[in-house]
Amino acid sequence: MDYTALIDYGMGNLRSVEKALEHVGLKVIRTSDADVVKGARAVVLPGVGAFRDAMENLHRLKLYGPILSHIEKGKPFLGICLGLQLLFERSYEFGEEKGFGVLEGEVVLLPPKVKIPHIGWNQLWKKKNSSLLEGIKEGDFVYFVHSYRVVPKRAEVILTTTDYGEEFVSSVEYENIFAVQFHPEKSQRVGLRLLKNWALAKGLIYNL
Repeated sequence: MDYTALIDYGMGNLRSVEKALEHVGLKVIRTSDADVVKGARAVVLPGVGAFRDAMENLHRLKLYGPILSHIEKGKPFLGICLGLQLLFERSYEFGEEKGFGVLEGEVVLLPPKVKIPHIGWNQLWKKKNSSLLEGIKEGDFVYFVHSYRVVPKRAEVILTTTDYGEEFVSSVEYENIFAVQFHPEKSQRVGLRLLKNWALAKGLIYNL
């Protein structure tokens, strides 16, 4: 069916994400039902909180398999904040924990020389050309809330970086996957433009 499944697995308030996706023209179903995920044209995995809790919740709700299958079939996927980190092989938050492993790399704490968590507005620096960044200027600001960062093994997946004590990866793009460390739903014009770019690039909406 022609809808986007917004995964509800107990990791954060999803209403602002839902409203932002609807604002750019998507039909959204907020769900923790595996069958709804299986039928979705696109999947959005948001989240705030601990990596281990997130993985436990996804397994308990039997959502892990359908989400992984969706990604492996090449269908559109968007990860937000924790939803970016879960794509990688492992995290070291409260001990080592396995993620989806669809992207090579790991999740580590931000550098100790900076205030943790990283909360507030910060800039995006483009690392490659992409239709997902259309209308986004170098140095545009988006909103972050996180303590951990992803470290991809393959540089070609990195879409943008951000500086906080040192450079870290703030978004990735790989095949059908787009995932961001920041919160587009809290990032005003820039965030909404990124969501619209993703929906347009994946044929989920159309410019009239």
